[in-house]
Amino acid sequence: MVAKWVEYRRILRGRNSAAPEMMQLKRAYEPSNPEDGTRFLVERLWPRGVKKTELKIDAWLKDVAPSDGLRRWFAHDPKKWPEFRRRYFAELKDHPEAIDPIRSAMARGRVTLVYSARDEEHNNAVALKDYIEAHPIARRA
Repeated sequence: MVAKWVEYRRILRGRNSAAPEMMQLKRAYEPSNPEDGTRFLVERLWPRGVKKTELKIDAWLKDVAPSDGLRRWFAHDPKKWPEFRRRYFAELKDHPEAIDPIRSAMARGRVTLVYSARDEEHNNAVALKDYIEAHPIARRA
């Protein structure tokens, strides 16, 4: 189901090509792969049940994750997804520097955003990827 959703999103965005995406998503509970490129954990809290020595990441970007208040309000409720995205995008717009490490790594190659949510369609990593793709150049005031 998730693979179909990802393919559907690529088609809708005009990215139905055989070339690999420069940014991908992966759960913290999935094994890492050399093809992942630079791996960023994009959660405010460390993934439950995962030892810090076992999770292969290049950096833990707590500041790019949704605020504690927004995270608690959302509570992974799919009904709140559109409003969560709106609020999260506003947070990202107010703190564009939080995305800089991701943008810098993308300039060098593939990036993997690592997340811990069970819901693979409604989580902050999905929203973050969408935001970065919709805002390719950081706009600073």
